[in-house]
Amino acid sequence: MTTKNHYSIYPIRHHGPGSARSLERALNAAPPGVLLIEGPADADALLPFFADPALTPPVAIMAHVQGQPEQAVFFPLAHFSPEFVAIRWALKRGVPLAFMDLPASVTLAQRATKPEEHQPAEAPSDDLQPEPQASTEAPADDLRSDPLAALAKAAGYPDFERWWDQLVEARGDDAAVFDAVSEVMTAVREVEITSERDILREAHMRTRIREAQQGGQPVGVVCGAWHGPALTEAVLAREIKNDAALLRTLPKVKAGLTVVPWTHGRLTMHSGYGAGVASPGWYAHLFDTSQHVSAAWLTRSARLLRGAKLDASSAQVIDATRLAETLASLRGLGLPGLGELTDATRAVFAWESDLPLRMIGEQLVVGETLGEVPSGVPTVPLAQDLAAIQKRLRLRPEATARELILDLRGDGDLERSWLMHRLNILGIPWGKAGYVSGSGTFKEAWNLRWEPEFSVRVVEANLHGNTLVRAANTLAASRARKAATLGELSGLLESTRLANLQGAARLTLGILDRRAANAEVSELLEALPPLARLARYGDVRTRSGDDPTPIFRTLVLRAGAGLPNAVQAMQQDAARTLQEAIAGADAAVQLLDDPQALTDWRSALQGLDATPGAHPLLHGDAVRRLRDAEVLDESAVQQRLAYALAPGGPPADVSDWLDGFIGQDASVLRHDPALLALLDGWVGTLEPEAFESVLPPLRRSLSRLEAAERRRIGEDLRGLERVATVREVNDDLGMLVVPVVLRLLGVKA
Repeated sequence: MTTKNHYSIYPIRHHGPGSARSLERALNAAPPGVLLIEGPADADALLPFFADPALTPPVAIMAHVQGQPEQAVFFPLAHFSPEFVAIRWALKRGVPLAFMDLPASVTLAQRATKPEEHQPAEAPSDDLQPEPQASTEAPADDLRSDPLAALAKAAGYPDFERWWDQLVEARGDDAAVFDAVSEVMTAVREVEITSERDILREAHMRTRIREAQQGGQPVGVVCGAWHGPALTEAVLAREIKNDAALLRTLPKVKAGLTVVPWTHGRLTMHSGYGAGVASPGWYAHLFDTSQHVSAAWLTRSARLLRGAKLDASSAQVIDATRLAETLASLRGLGLPGLGELTDATRAVFAWESDLPLRMIGEQLVVGETLGEVPSGVPTVPLAQDLAAIQKRLRLRPEATARELILDLRGDGDLERSWLMHRLNILGIPWGKAGYVSGSGTFKEAWNLRWEPEFSVRVVEANLHGNTLVRAANTLAASRARKAATLGELSGLLESTRLANLQGAARLTLGILDRRAANAEVSELLEALPPLARLARYGDVRTRSGDDPTPIFRTLVLRAGAGLPNAVQAMQQDAARTLQEAIAGADAAVQLLDDPQALTDWRSALQGLDATPGAHPLLHGDAVRRLRDAEVLDESAVQQRLAYALAPGGPPADVSDWLDGFIGQDASVLRHDPALLALLDGWVGTLEPEAFESVLPPLRRSLSRLEAAERRRIGEDLRGLERVATVREVNDDLGMLVVPVVLRLLGVKA
């Protein structure tokens, strides 16, 4: 809206491509001498970086409390955001440029004093939002959150941008467009209550506008449509004293500001962003495509589907385009919107599968674009160090998920592995460990995906050190000192060794050794698996460090010594937990394959087997493991079966012993024919009365198997019976067929 030659207001829709196009044309038609944009006033120092071609949206201005990086707010911008278009327009032409909204230092201070403001408040149009959270705004707030979309909905258009294109863009008179928007918003604000925060924001905007007007240059103001009526010349003159009084006592904190990469996914309203849009990828397409919007969109959709080996031909694109245009005509729309294109895609491409629509929704409608910022943007030292490492190792952060396979025998891949492990220690899971096939230990698989909130975590991690190695070492050492259990310490030791943090690894190993002397048996057992993996594979990954095998042996010896006392008079839940720890320890000993540890562990299991008061679950588990290790032969196992399952014993004890012996899920019977035969042979020796008493607990133990697995075990048992009955072979009878077979084969005797 243009009020006078020296002052113009451009009320826009945040992240609206139609608004962005109209704004650019209006600025070209009547260039202002000074341009003010809705945004945090203390971020002006960052504006020159937006002229750098290396800055690729979407990005966000991030402000955080110094020393408390978890207290952060964001001002997101996409390349189709009117604010971004205005910034680039002014920087390209050398027009003085500034933000005019409340400083981020004030916003952060308000959030600290009013914790409820961490949630979207009465005016969700506030672009400075905390870390994305679930939106709690009511439907009644939609008008203030996105007033232009509310107008489009009232006019019968579910898609605001299609409404804007048809009623606004086609006219080409941008000045009249902004006048009309301002007039409508003036009428709306007469019946809608303006929030307390918006009142403060608008007072600050007016103050900045008055300061800009003192230079005598024409001033242009780019603001959200809701704020336009509060920034007119009449209101500027009327509210001078009130604005000064409102802003006099505003709280402030010391804030740090930077620009961080953002994603289209974080621009969506579903992410909790109050000024978010439903389909940023679609809006980007609208902004970038001036002609044949529907055909271009459906062509992109077909190309995406073909890349996924799905059916999508050129003929289908033509059919879908015609169908979308027909749907728009039937619905009284001048142009197809996203709804019509989605319906056409479903009819032509999707058929009975929802996969095409899901792919298009994730990768096109929302999009997976990740922005970039130039290296010169002010940020914390840790972020600079991380960026340098990423550049050196040729690991570019991307919003799309991708798999990275590393060969740890090469120095480059080994350093990439260290990077992933160090970031995970710092709570920045850019890479998540994946599965790699093969039996070698020199490979690692990582699933990479960079999320915008990692930028906040990098700032938080900078409190522990200015470089990645120092920060990870410091944080790991702190966790080692605060660790509550040996299992936590051994897991941390494994992480530090895999990350090649030698200082933290030595400290953790020392603490683990000292605490092992007074640890409970369950803690000792839980600490064994990470140590075994580290002792077996650690040198492949880290190539240096102390050998954890001696402390592993010590833990096994101490656990074995304390195991007989630990299993006395245990409750069912405690016994089940200890059984899981024993299973993990047994697997760890087998993995390490250290003769001394194997001997000590088998002695511990023998001690458990010989303990009279041991819980039946643990006793049966120990018998099975000793049998698997060939410490107990079949006759010894038969004796223990007979003793544990003798008639007259408590049914619960019998069931627990069987659970331990055949495993919690009884699957061992499917994979160990010898054990199945052993159990079957013992059952066959029972007297009828004893069989009746053993049958209920035996059925309970086998009930954990799926029906198909129980059927297969029954078939295996029948096979065992057939093998047992066919003991004699009549050689003379078998030789009668030999001459016939030779003649069939053409062999002459």
